[in-house]
Amino acid sequence: MTEIFGVPMAALYGQLLIGLINGCFYALLSLGLAIIFGILNVINFAHGALYMMGAFVAWMLLNYAGIGYWPALLLSPLIVGALGIIVERLLLRHLYKLDHLYGLLLTFGLTLLAEGAFRQMFGVSGQPYAIPDALRGGQNLGFMFLPNYRAWVVVAAFAVCLGVWLMLEKTRLGATLRAATERPEIVQAFGINVPVMITLTYGFGVALAAFAGVLAAPIYQVGALMGSNLIIVVFAVVVIGGMGSILGSIITGVALGIVEGLTKVFYPEASSTVIFVLMILVLLVKPAGLFGKTA
Repeated sequence: MTEIFGVPMAALYGQLLIGLINGCFYALLSLGLAIIFGILNVINFAHGALYMMGAFVAWMLLNYAGIGYWPALLLSPLIVGALGIIVERLLLRHLYKLDHLYGLLLTFGLTLLAEGAFRQMFGVSGQPYAIPDALRGGQNLGFMFLPNYRAWVVVAAFAVCLGVWLMLEKTRLGATLRAATERPEIVQAFGINVPVMITLTYGFGVALAAFAGVLAAPIYQVGALMGSNLIIVVFAVVVIGGMGSILGSIITGVALGIVEGLTKVFYPEASSTVIFVLMILVLLVKPAGLFGKTA
């Protein structure tokens, strides 16, 4: 079979791969958003800007310090995560007992500041970031050509998502984090510094966004606005999966990326809106999201 519904199989496989790649980025970003909302109860609209900053830090490490892709994959999340910790300590910590709207407005303002600063420094045109030599080329699978770097992105994203889910759901640390959000005074009584734990959790969620940015840098050009459109889609993913649901964010992110890719094949006109249509349908049927818990 060379076609399905008039669509060449090669085009179908190509769009499936693109959808899977996009789904991996949706999953990583929505995972960070879910962690921050679930633990800190803050809607972090700055997540797209932090994703952009992760890519830019990797680009600057390469061009100004000669530090290549593999060290940047570790250093960039650490640098951006440290910046997130500073933001949490100076600004966000004062909003935890207030309405969600205050956190949303603050992080939206931080997004505008970050995007404006990087646009002023580097312009609106994207900056190229080369694929590392070890991941150049690809594999001929017979039915399609699989670029090595895109295969690496899928493997890395799935490994990180699985590792984070296991850490939060299956370890004592994850149980302590969940308990700290519901009964912080009890956790504090056991000698655990809850404010420091919350600060580090925010830094970790921010680092996940930066990690996704480094992965995306060789695929998309590094630009000041690379996270502005993506964050809207990621918020829709989080809503569909369920606000604060770790597993829901991962599964929904990957699934919706593939759905978006298939839509580009069979009905391209709807590819930019299909996720939002699904969000509306899910909210009508289950307002808490597919994996969310009804209050």
